[in-house]
Amino acid sequence: MNDLMTKSLAQIVNNNHRAAMVFEKYHLDFCCKGKRSLQEACTEKELKIEEVISELQTTEQVNSSSSDVDYNRLSLAQLSEYIVLIHHSFVKKESPAILGYLQKVASKQGDRHPEMIKVLQLFTAVKEEMEHHMQKEELVLFPRIKEVEKIVNEGKEIIINHTYLLSPINMMEQEHDHAGSLLAEIRNLTDNFTPPVDACTTYRLIYAALEAFELDLHRHVHLENNILFPKALKLFNVTDSCSLN
Repeated sequence: MNDLMTKSLAQIVNNNHRAAMVFEKYHLDFCCKGKRSLQEACTEKELKIEEVISELQTTEQVNSSSSDVDYNRLSLAQLSEYIVLIHHSFVKKESPAILGYLQKVASKQGDRHPEMIKVLQLFTAVKEEMEHHMQKEELVLFPRIKEVEKIVNEGKEIIINHTYLLSPINMMEQEHDHAGSLLAEIRNLTDNFTPPVDACTTYRLIYAALEAFELDLHRHVHLENNILFPKALKLFNVTDSCSLN
């Protein structure tokens, strides 16, 4: 128990990615704020740490017999490709549909539910930012990570300065934080994605879609912030990007 208390949220999810479901349940940010210990995170949210640990231990038992992907065993090239295939594809597919539904509900029910106008504005910003963000990852950062990994695997000396990866990684992490804060604001405006009693089917669909979108983003950011980026920087023997800003 004490072992889990002192581990960071990122470490816990890295060792057992099913822990993400528990952290989502209690709104514990394991991606952008994943360096906090479980004890610190629970204290901040005024949660009973014993209950959280009990649920985490249950997921560990399930995970022990699971055939799910072990992200830590993937090469950086494979993990980059996985992120594009699974998470980038999800955003590209879901964000236009969500935006269309939001526009419909905001125009028809904005008078009765003015918060939906704000939600529409926030999600429009998220969509636009994520499109630019993913493009930069696919065209700049991920190819650079694959390039450096290939150099290392071939036993060659890295003559590129570490800022070749560090600069875009720092930018991506800042953008992760901003997208996460926009979605957190949407969560607050929608009372944790709880539809009002008079919500129509489309209204309810939007809330479910927004919640799924936020969940996917958390997992997406976790894979990058807590696995891909640190491992990429480690190729230069750099373990903490923040210390080099």
